[in-house]
Amino acid sequence: MSLQLNQAQSQVSSSTTPSPWALCVAPMIDVTDRYCRFFHRLLAPNARLYTEMITTGALEYGDVARHLRFDTSEHPVALQLGGSDPTALARSAKLGAEWGYDEINLNCGCPSDRVLKGAFGAILMSEAQLVADCVKAMQDVVSVPVTLKHRLGLDYDYSYEFVRDFVAVQYEVGVRVFVVHARNAVLKGLSPKANREIPPLRYDMAEQLVQDFPDATFVLNGGINTVADSVDHLQRFDGVMLGRAAWHTPAVLGEIHDRIWPDQPRLTEDEVVAQMYDYLTEEIAAGTRPRQITKAMLGWAHGKQGARQWRRHLSDPDQMARQDAQVLLEAWQMLRQAAQASEQN
Repeated sequence: MSLQLNQAQSQVSSSTTPSPWALCVAPMIDVTDRYCRFFHRLLAPNARLYTEMITTGALEYGDVARHLRFDTSEHPVALQLGGSDPTALARSAKLGAEWGYDEINLNCGCPSDRVLKGAFGAILMSEAQLVADCVKAMQDVVSVPVTLKHRLGLDYDYSYEFVRDFVAVQYEVGVRVFVVHARNAVLKGLSPKANREIPPLRYDMAEQLVQDFPDATFVLNGGINTVADSVDHLQRFDGVMLGRAAWHTPAVLGEIHDRIWPDQPRLTEDEVVAQMYDYLTEEIAAGTRPRQITKAMLGWAHGKQGARQWRRHLSDPDQMARQDAQVLLEAWQMLRQAAQASEQN
């Protein structure tokens, strides 16, 4: 195969302008907090970032600022909500818009035990009209897009008609952006982790939605881990959403960004470290524990010489107890020294 053909297959077609949803980082509970999102933004300037799922109850009865505060550099950033009461969702969506979020996303895909008790997440796919009522209530109070994240089906119903009809009902009330996790959600008998691995991926069924709703935006989620995966899927979908890969190997975000927006420069690794050092310094002064921030960076050195030492230094309890941003520069220096030693050998 020629070099020219290899290059053509490794880069997203430049014949069309990439969708605003071309590269997304999935909402992940206990992962995509504002510290993680700040780091991901440095790696991929145009990626669309999502909050952890925040329930309407957390915003109605909890600390709103703690849940919704974010750095302006995170734009474009979406607030993902969990809930099933149209009135409560409308209030939460309005709060999100007032805080400056660029999108309100309703979770119709989470398969955890909590969704059965709280009547939100994947179980909502069995109540398409209720979801439409929730969407309409949110649309009535915000001007930003109201979008959905959903699965292909529930339990062991693998019929295409189920997801097609669900999407059709939402389309009728004006939803135009759908994030499709290309697996079923098995609500009884599988853990959330197992739900990310055991139900089979059915990209062909997700692609059928693209064909049946041609003027809607479809973002593919599920099993996307590499640059090659992403570039391939972007030939058929408007965007890709990475989940655990963005957490375990965050450098892949920048590599995908380069394929989608090849003419837009990114920060160098040294520049990323410098900005994270400043951010860490400011957050420590504000009372944030360093580990809350450095945990998002542990996988950044994946595959490099010295990666284990990098992870160890940035997660060591004694180092974190120092409350000193210098720990990041120390870890970076160790990583660079390991790379230099490898080159000399």
